[in-house]
Amino acid sequence: MATDLKKSTSSGSENCLTSEEQQKKINEVRGLIEPIPDRLSTYCSNQTISRYLIARNWNVKKATKMLKDSLKWRLEYKPDEIRWDAIAHEAETGKIYTANYKDKHGRTVLVMRPRCQNTKSTKGQIKYLVYCMENAIFSLPAEQGQVVWLIDFHGFNMSHISFKVTRETAIVLQERYPERLGVAILYNAPKFFEPFWKIAKPFLEPKTANKVKFFYPEDPNSRKAMEDLFDMELVESAFGGKGDAEFDINKYAERMKEDDKKISASLTNVANLDPVITESHLETSEEKVVNESSSGNADMDDDDDDEAGEKLSVHVVDKHE
Repeated sequence: MATDLKKSTSSGSENCLTSEEQQKKINEVRGLIEPIPDRLSTYCSNQTISRYLIARNWNVKKATKMLKDSLKWRLEYKPDEIRWDAIAHEAETGKIYTANYKDKHGRTVLVMRPRCQNTKSTKGQIKYLVYCMENAIFSLPAEQGQVVWLIDFHGFNMSHISFKVTRETAIVLQERYPERLGVAILYNAPKFFEPFWKIAKPFLEPKTANKVKFFYPEDPNSRKAMEDLFDMELVESAFGGKGDAEFDINKYAERMKEDDKKISASLTNVANLDPVITESHLETSEEKVVNESSSGNADMDDDDDDEAGEKLSVHVVDKHE
């Protein structure tokens, strides 16, 4: 299967926009979400906003809504505060782990082994996926913004299929980490997986689905694509590489705990400066208008509603209150 695995660039509307036009849209989104507390500022960089715009074909209104939803999710779910001890039991079998190598574009590689699924809790599995994504993104070099999923189908059977987990995974990947996936390589997927893929594919947006590639060890084009993408001296033998290191949960745990410390340290300064934010303070102006109208306190016309709905009302409460 011939596959173009060059450094991913999302084809689409961004190719029709000049850099000045793109920056103008980024500024528009920023104007609609400000003011943003320091705690969230890391997730509102120009690079991040551009990913949301790309995911929504540079539609400012849709990108703004998507970003606001993600910011609210971050305050509620606190993905950057998940630590190893909270998900260690999910990691024991090596069903998902961050490889100790990157691809030739500097992208973090997440190895996935569906056959190693060891829990039945969808909530727990998604929490572990979020932890892995947060760690993978933190490990990216400054000039790179995407990760690679390398999925090993050896030993895979129908009992490993979960439509619910697949759907939740698609939601998390697309809604919370837009344009973070560079490519997902499904390595040596069995024939019986094809019907499942046809059912699962509609869960994915076209841009995401197009990043899913099927590779087979006996296919020369697949082998060539792997060689173009990875240093095969480092890649696990399960993917046709020469790496002989096996997953060791104890060594991996130590590695992740060290990464946890680095992530915590990077967040400390921001956290110390940032005021406390309550959930109610993430209410959009549009929601406030609806609530006030039901109480008979609102007196705004439709145009005012539309404009207000684009603003993210993130207010702060002093820590000492």
